[in-house]
Amino acid sequence: MTLVSILSLVLMWPAAQLHSPNEMGVSMGHVFTIVRDVDTTERFWILMGGIPLKVDGLDVIKFHGVLIFLRKGEPSGGTIGTVVDHIGFHVPNGEELVAKLRAAGVKMDPNTGTRRKSTWGNVYSPDGVKVEILDSMRSTAAIGTSGMPAASPLFGSIASDHIHFFVPESSLAEIQAWYAKTFGAKAFMDPVSASSDAVRADNIPGVELKFSKSPDSSAPTKGRAVDHIGFEVKNLEVFCKKLEASGVTFDLPYSKTRRASYASAELVDPWGTSIELTEGLNKL
Repeated sequence: MTLVSILSLVLMWPAAQLHSPNEMGVSMGHVFTIVRDVDTTERFWILMGGIPLKVDGLDVIKFHGVLIFLRKGEPSGGTIGTVVDHIGFHVPNGEELVAKLRAAGVKMDPNTGTRRKSTWGNVYSPDGVKVEILDSMRSTAAIGTSGMPAASPLFGSIASDHIHFFVPESSLAEIQAWYAKTFGAKAFMDPVSASSDAVRADNIPGVELKFSKSPDSSAPTKGRAVDHIGFEVKNLEVFCKKLEASGVTFDLPYSKTRRASYASAELVDPWGTSIELTEGLNKL
């Protein structure tokens, strides 16, 4: 990439990559991944349209609406089979992006590149993070009303869309209600892009949380390619105290010093998804 093209990307990229919070002060923050080879994985995310940067010495890829953290290590497996089956992104031309990724040797499902409703299919990071590519002009975005087209969330070539959870069918209503109560997410039914059936979903600024039934028991995320997801929270210390008062248990309590550049706290949802709450990532 030439210096001119790099400068052009920087000038075109919006200053604020994370969304404004909801009424409870919560927005999408980050996805924390464990990777065997940082350079190889970084190239994958850059091909997807992300911008590399450093946060407290860690390699991070910036997209509008979400940061992807890369920590070198040995993941115990990819995302398939875990509670967080995959993450999704909006792009303006899925056919073009898939062709670019295929030419670069990126692993993908056999039907990827053939549009089904608004999805162009799934591609995979070198460590098995499943990523769905969605057409921003044809999707029902999380910022819209159930079943109604919403304005494209794009601020450039790519933007975050969703995190897709797979849990037992008996837990679908419960997990939707838990994220709504805990993080102020707005619940609705989403007519998912590749299916005739609507699924339960929640909206948090910057991301839609989709909930589908899993035929098998889903593994926790800890130690997998997507180790945990993260929400950015305004007034995090007060927020954590309220959660504790409501019965939520933290694996790591609120701290201003655990991370050099931002405050954090960590918990696990009742279905095994590890979650980090942060305050300050939106200022980096």
